[in-house]
This record gives sequence, C-alpha cells and structure tokens, in this order.
Amino acid sequence: MKAWNPATEELIREYPEPTGSEVEARLDTAERTFATWRKVPYAERSRRMHAAADRLRAERAAYARLMTEEMGKTLTAAEAEVDKCAWVCDWYADHAEELLAFRPAATDASHSGVRYDPLGPVLAVMPWNFPFWQVFRFAAPALMAGNVGLLKHASNVPGTALAIEEVFRAAGFPEGAFTTLLLPSSRTLELIAHPAVRAVTLTGSDGAGRQVAAEAGRQLKKTVLELGGSDPFIVLADADPVDAAAQAARARTINNGQSCIAAKRFIVDTAVAAAFEDEFVRQMESLRVGDPMDRATDVGPMARADLLDDLDAQVRRSVDAGAVLRTGGRRLEGKGWYYPPTVLTGVTPGMAVFDEETFGPVAAVIRAEGTEDAVALANRSVFGLGASLWTGDPVRGEALAAEIEAGAVFVNGIVKSDPRLPFGGIKTSGYGRELAGEGIREFVNIKTVWVK
Repeated sequence: MKAWNPATEELIREYPEPTGSEVEARLDTAERTFATWRKVPYAERSRRMHAAADRLRAERAAYARLMTEEMGKTLTAAEAEVDKCAWVCDWYADHAEELLAFRPAATDASHSGVRYDPLGPVLAVMPWNFPFWQVFRFAAPALMAGNVGLLKHASNVPGTALAIEEVFRAAGFPEGAFTTLLLPSSRTLELIAHPAVRAVTLTGSDGAGRQVAAEAGRQLKKTVLELGGSDPFIVLADADPVDAAAQAARARTINNGQSCIAAKRFIVDTAVAAAFEDEFVRQMESLRVGDPMDRATDVGPMARADLLDDLDAQVRRSVDAGAVLRTGGRRLEGKGWYYPPTVLTGVTPGMAVFDEETFGPVAAVIRAEGTEDAVALANRSVFGLGASLWTGDPVRGEALAAEIEAGAVFVNGIVKSDPRLPFGGIKTSGYGRELAGEGIREFVNIKTVWVK
C-alpha cells in the first residue's frame, strides 16, 4: 500500500499488507476484547476517551502534517480537523452515559423499558478526504457505547490510519479496542462477511455504498451509509448577493472542494443572479492555489490524479452542453494534482455539473425563477445530504427547510457537521445517522426489558 504526496507526486512511503493469518489474529483479538470492553464502566471509558482527546491535541502538529502530506488538504485545515476530532472525543466522553441510559416505559409490567447494549466489532470503511474526522466521528460514539472498532481506511492514507490506531493505544484503550487493517478495497466484502464483524459503517461514494449494502444485506448485518452529495446553495431574492457570494466561495472550496457536504449547485433567484455571479467569480479568483504546507494557501491539490481527470472531464462535458466558463476550468501546469477554483454559469439540469457529484473546486450556478422554482431545482437531484438557504427572512427560511429534500438544512449558514447534531442523508446520499444521540444509538441493540 503506497502513500503519494499529491502536491509533489512523490512516493512518501510503502506499507506492507497484512497476511491472511495476521488479519484473522486481529479480528480474533477484537472479538475477545469486546467481551471485556463492553463491561467496562462508563466512567472508565470516559477517562480513556478524554485521554484520546488529550493525545490528539498534544500531537496536533504531527497529525496535521501527516494528513497534508498524504491527501493534500491545507495545513491550517488539517490542524482544525485534529481539533474537531478532540472535540468529538470529549463530547461523547461527557454525554454517552446519559444518551444510553435505561429508558423506563410504563406498561403492565412491574418494571419495563429500553436498554442499549453494544453489538460487537463494527467495521468502518472510511474515505481519504477527512481522514481523521470521518474516523473519529464513528469511533468516539462506538467505543463509548461499548463496541470495538475495525478500520478499513482509504488506501491512499495508510500512515493516517496507523496514526489513529496509535491515538487510542496511547490513550490506554486495550489492544483490540480499535484496530487498523491496511487492506485494499478489493478485500472489503470479505471483511463484511467475516463472522467477527457485527455491523458496518461506510463513508464514501454511492457506488461503494451499494456494494457494501448488498454484501451486508446478504449477511444480515446493520449498516450506516454516508455517501455522496450535490448540495444546493439557494440564494433567494431577499438575500444579500454579495455576502452570499463570499460565503459561497468558502462553501465550495472547503477541503480543496473535496467534501461531500461542500456546496456544489448554486441556485440563485434571477433577481440577484447577476450580482451574485460577478462577486462569486471575483471571490473564487482571489483564492490562492498552491503548496498546502504554506499557511497562505487557500486551495491545495486534489488527492489523486484520477480524481483530477474526472473533474476536468465533467467541466468539459458541461461546457460542451452549453455551460459558460467564467473562471478556471483548466488543470494547472507543473507538478502536483492542482485544479483552480472554477465557476460555470448558465448551468441547467442534464449537464454533468448539475446531475453528478463534482468532487473538487468547481461551482455550478443555476438561475431560478422565484422561490418555488429554486426549491424544485434543489430537490431535482438523486442526492440528499445537505443544503443551505440564504434569505433576509430567517423565519421564512426555516419554514422552507421542510420542503428541501436533505438530511440537513442550514439557513444563512454553511453546512457542517457538529457532534451535537445528527449527520446523514437521504436518497442516494445514504441512510442512518452519525453524531449526537441518534449516532451513538445506531450500533446498539435497542433491547426491551419487561419484569414482573
């Protein structure tokens, strides 16, 4: 398994793949550890989870640099990602016990209610774009619930995968509580079928989600799928188009544009469209593209060469179909997998940048004839992960949130994940929820207890 630096195209390091017997031994250890870890009191689980947060903060610089080297996010973004991981560890350490407390229910029994028991080893198939955060938002609730974690991380971030295992080991979690398996994607279905695995969570493409769901269905194992998105960014006629455009540039270029919840389709009322488009282009052109280790850089490289090729092809197909290229749209010369912030206007349904997920700094601007048309365009997608809506009337915006087909709607704000709120999508964006109380209760046995 090889790690390549996307800014230089140089090989960082090669990691050996574990043998079949080594994988079996690690799965066996995970099963045995679960039998004891599930009985550890919440207070002790909490102590170790807080220790994991402390470890993340102590090694923040090293972990951030590792992420930047392996997948190209800017160093400042990587540092913020480590901080967010520490936050989710602390939050679940403080709240898991109350979230999973026995819930009494009045019935014909002397005593009855619902308890939440852990399931066992949970396999997490995780992506490269937020290589620490995606893992910790699974691991913190799963381990606090009494489960143990098995990580099959993306193949281009092996160093990060091993570093995460080291965080939990250094925090005092027992061997087998969190295990990294450096295996290629071709062996994922084999892991799902293994009797040691009790449930599966995947963050990735809708194609990967279908494969995982199909195999988990054959094995009758619980799954949570957080898949792709083509999030709408709706600007109504009563919004400030200049302010909305500034926020739009931020929303589109988060993580070099490689985020499932980054705004991708900018649906703007015709009354303010011209002003929005002009300012949006100006804002995107002002972003500095370059070395992700340089703190002055706004947009770094894409994570892999094939992703760059795919994005470039989507732009070309859309222009051929009639979209207007306002800025960017041409891969940068020289070393590194760089693509500039790009704005396409005149986009309509049927074009690649409207119908497909664009995983890079490419924005598609669509004009809408009023609010009803804007909402209809937002919902005209196979995806339903997040959405943001910009308006001068927040009360009206909150009412419109009910009409938007997405797992999250942010009014006058950029879509983001937060440990205090559930996160996930509908339609092709997947099912199930991560984070908050809903997330920690995904991988537990919701057990009825009736006593007389």
